[in-house]
Amino acid sequence: MKRRPVRAVAAVIMAAFVLLLTSACGSQAHDYIRDNYQHQSSQGDTDTYHSKDPVGTTAAAIADAKRPDAREQDGGSEYLRYNDDIVIVSAAAGGGSTVRVEDIDGGYRGGAFIFLGPGFNPHSPAGAAGGSGGSGWAK
Repeated sequence: MKRRPVRAVAAVIMAAFVLLLTSACGSQAHDYIRDNYQHQSSQGDTDTYHSKDPVGTTAAAIADAKRPDAREQDGGSEYLRYNDDIVIVSAAAGGGSTVRVEDIDGGYRGGAFIFLGPGFNPHSPAGAAGGSGGSGWAK
């Protein structure tokens, strides 16, 4: 009988650890971006940064630092979906690229990125790109 409370406490501690680990992993992309690119502006849950490198190089560096759940290209921009953020890398007017980090609760949940297909539709599973995060990715 004394074992039940111990098991319950252990289960609660394990659940809290998993939640903490999941939250920490989701923010690593934003941390990498914050540490490596010049911050330009913030508006609500969106931060905008500048990279001196072109779109492909910048998106690859971010994806290498923190593997996205899904990655797509559209119209010269690259989109990286993470647990709690959408990262959009696009060409900057004066050269280099603009990196926009949007909280996933914003436009994503409303279907703003549905045109990108699996992995970007609302309610898509995290590994929507063919069942694993790496299959079908744009390089």
